[in-house]
Amino acid sequence: MAFRENGVSELRRVLPFDAVPSEFRLLRRVVRSALGDWGALNAADEAELVVTELATNVMKHVGEGAPATLVLEPRGSRLRVELHDTSTVVPKEEHATACDSECGRGLHLLASMSVDWGTLLTGTGKIVWCELALVADALCLRAQRAQAAISAYREALGARSLGQAVGSRVDQESAVTLIADVLAWLMFRGSDPDEAMLRAQQLYEMREAS
Repeated sequence: MAFRENGVSELRRVLPFDAVPSEFRLLRRVVRSALGDWGALNAADEAELVVTELATNVMKHVGEGAPATLVLEPRGSRLRVELHDTSTVVPKEEHATACDSECGRGLHLLASMSVDWGTLLTGTGKIVWCELALVADALCLRAQRAQAAISAYREALGARSLGQAVGSRVDQESAVTLIADVLAWLMFRGSDPDEAMLRAQQLYEMREAS
């Protein structure tokens, strides 16, 4: 399994997988990693649980080993979670409120934990989606602004996207180069780069006290 970028938003993660138990551990690990990259670890436990239940429902109701795709995307104060599968059977909403051990536990979780949820039919199957509440803290907002700046910086350099996940070596090198160029820009404008770095570090560390 590997994330791929879809060219729309570098904060959108797309993860194809097979509906087998061994894949679910990897799903949870990648969900936590993505939320860490976005500064939203406070939603990781909830997101891991929802994703596990949705993937389990695919295994139970579509078939063990069935191909599926997980999509994660932060949208303002919410995290959008989508589970794409190849079945056109739409889960019934009443399962969310009248559920036992043999039916829709995942739907019950969606109803109880999400801000909103639903299903959509597609040309190849269906999407079960939900939106979880995110705390848009200062770190998350800084991470989103930095991602936009790095993407624009790459474009200005004429660099092509290599489809790497956020936080990859390629993104790290781009960020370091951008920081170095900003320091050079400050120096040529008569500012002190060392003072700027110190102030930036202080702003970053303020999150620890909040």
